[in-house]
Amino acid sequence: MKSEYDFSQTESGKFYHSDAKFHDPIYLEPDVEEFLTKMAEHKKIDIQVLVNEWLRNTMKLI
Repeated sequence: MKSEYDFSQTESGKFYHSDAKFHDPIYLEPDVEEFLTKMAEHKKIDIQVLVNEWLRNTMKLI
């Protein structure tokens, strides 16, 4: 690593996007992940699709 860097030619905010959306990662316990993975494989869909379907159905019940 250099002892000094020259940032005089950089552009401030070049990569900033005010409309950027960030997604929160969700960490599943191993038993839950195993169950959901098996269900998604059985239905031949991605686990993300399965989880979103289940959560939307639960939201409707609430």
